[in-house]
Amino acid sequence: DTPAIQQLEKKECVENTAFMRSTHMQLLNDWRDQALREGNREYVNHKGEKITISLQNTCMKCHSNKEAFCDKCHTYAGVKPYCWDCHIAPKGNKS
Repeated sequence: DTPAIQQLEKKECVENTAFMRSTHMQLLNDWRDQALREGNREYVNHKGEKITISLQNTCMKCHSNKEAFCDKCHTYAGVKPYCWDCHIAPKGNKS
């Protein structure tokens, strides 16, 4: 959890926790294809909510600390995602 997540009234990502834990990389790959190759920048989740497709502006708004959030699970799982080859890695919220 990051400070941004702790402050949310409803602590839910674009999809539920189980989905995000198991399928977030596929979701991000789909978002990349939709946004960059198809020009679609809107995702509709399982609740029918419209969400802007953007790793930088949607995901990182809450998941703002790469070391504490991304790296923790990716290191445990032994995976090295290539997100940061193109995106600027979040450093956490500076207060």
